[in-house]
Amino acid sequence: MSKVRKAVITDAGFASRYLPITKTIPKAMLPLGNRPIMQLVVEECVQAGIEEIIIVATPEGKPIYEDYFNNGVNRIRKQLASQGKEDRYEPVQHVLDYPKIVVITQDPALPYGNGSPIASARDFLINEEAFLALYSDDVVFGEVGTAKALVDAFEENPDAQAIIGVQEVEGKAIEKYGAVKFKANSNKEVETVIEKPKFEEAPSNLASYGRYLLRPSIFEFLKSDELGKDNELWTADAIDKLAKKAKVLTARAKGQWMTTGDPENYFIAHLNFVLNHEKYADAVLKYCREFKK
Repeated sequence: MSKVRKAVITDAGFASRYLPITKTIPKAMLPLGNRPIMQLVVEECVQAGIEEIIIVATPEGKPIYEDYFNNGVNRIRKQLASQGKEDRYEPVQHVLDYPKIVVITQDPALPYGNGSPIASARDFLINEEAFLALYSDDVVFGEVGTAKALVDAFEENPDAQAIIGVQEVEGKAIEKYGAVKFKANSNKEVETVIEKPKFEEAPSNLASYGRYLLRPSIFEFLKSDELGKDNELWTADAIDKLAKKAKVLTARAKGQWMTTGDPENYFIAHLNFVLNHEKYADAVLKYCREFKK
């Protein structure tokens, strides 16, 4: 049986739409409830059986992620113990018990583009049978995340060179993602992926979002001279080229995919999380209803 042991999670962009807060705090460290976005993405990997996670961060973000996932804050633990409040430390211990997490920075020699953080982790992944790649912009709420759906699909299709998470989007939203076209007489095998197409040129409304299972063969196309739209290095372009030579499949998760890529969608995702996962959800919902009046 195929074994997917490693995952790479990316948060190496400027996040300029979130300035000024992201000049100090990585975007994926913004909270959903009392946990950062990145923690939910890590937990999705853990659910999929991943044993090692590589986070690709900015130089400023690297020490913040290293602290969050490794610092046991013993002074706080001791203080809580002296107050008989050891249960408040349990969420910290939960983070410390995750599988191995390595934090690296994006290779500065690589061009701008969402494929560059994945390419930066090449040395950690090149000898793997397959690995997961996740964008921290995307969160998946539900009992089963997309990461596990991808791993399960790979176990059923070990000859696939890539399996990508997809979901239909409405209207012009497809212009923000990679639009997927299937091969004739198939509803799973990819013929092409077009990065950020114009609405009228999109081959479908089926969007490829930030969840991928890839084999190391993807690195043949994630190179500095393989640039696409706006002279950027795009993961979708690499997958499109791979699909021309080998089997690339799609998988769908039962969970709810939401993006946090901009402040408006982040707020919606945050509210969704609070209303569905936090013990104070009823109080928040009551306030929202009263505020609307």
